[in-house]
Amino acid sequence: MSLTVFQGSLELGIIYAIMALGVFISFRTLNMPDLTVDGSFVLGAAVSAVMCTNRTPFTGLLLAFVAGCGAGCITALLHTKLKIQPLLAGILTMLALYSINLKVMHGKANIPLINLATIFSSFESALLNDYTKIVISFGILLVILVILFLFLKTRLGFVLRATGDNDQMVRALGVNTDFTILIGLAVSNGLVALSGAIIAQYQSFADISMGTGMVIIGLASVIVGEVIFGTKTLLKRLIAVILGSILYRFVIALALELGMPPTDLKLVSAVIVALALSMSTIKNSFEVMKKRLGARS
Repeated sequence: MSLTVFQGSLELGIIYAIMALGVFISFRTLNMPDLTVDGSFVLGAAVSAVMCTNRTPFTGLLLAFVAGCGAGCITALLHTKLKIQPLLAGILTMLALYSINLKVMHGKANIPLINLATIFSSFESALLNDYTKIVISFGILLVILVILFLFLKTRLGFVLRATGDNDQMVRALGVNTDFTILIGLAVSNGLVALSGAIIAQYQSFADISMGTGMVIIGLASVIVGEVIFGTKTLLKRLIAVILGSILYRFVIALALELGMPPTDLKLVSAVIVALALSMSTIKNSFEVMKKRLGARS
């Protein structure tokens, strides 16, 4: 693997780690499979691209986060108020966001950002040279990690985590779980949209189809990180998600280096998630086989 490929994988891993943290909130903290991710990722990219054309890239990141929060709120309201299952609520919102994203992009399927100001071009200097994107991306990720960790340590954060563990118990204590789910899905999709916004400025374009399979990438990052790096404390779990995202990008880069067609990357992602999800079952099966072999000998 060349230095250029290594650096590019690291940069993408850091940016996608923001999305993985968003998936972590919905999938692990709230224990809800949220398919809104595929739509909110593109929503963030679309808002960011449009704001870049208006020469306000930093405002684009902020508005992308707000727009993602709005998408998460819609999914939460469909689930809590209309009693639609979380999976179906996410699918409905994702479906609606396709049309909304096209409207945000003024009916265009692709918005190029070549020769336009971005958050990366704004900080270009001889001092950072070729490492501008890594430094800026890591800086944003570090700020989000600290804020998210402190938020999950607050009273609302504890209630959010408790709702995912046992919502009936939390409801019995007089807590409005509907509001908790609303906040959780809003923050989750806000982070996903923010990741999409940064990716659009990183790749210098926004495309209507760039969100396809994002939920799988997020799940792969979360699960791989937890399996390999552990889940003992909250901070370690958050760091594990980030490291899982970076490791996932390196696996994809290695697959491409070995000659795998880019069209097979979704298949690789699905296999990685399937293996990670079934890891505990595979370990138990091996332990049972060892016991049987030991008993026979």
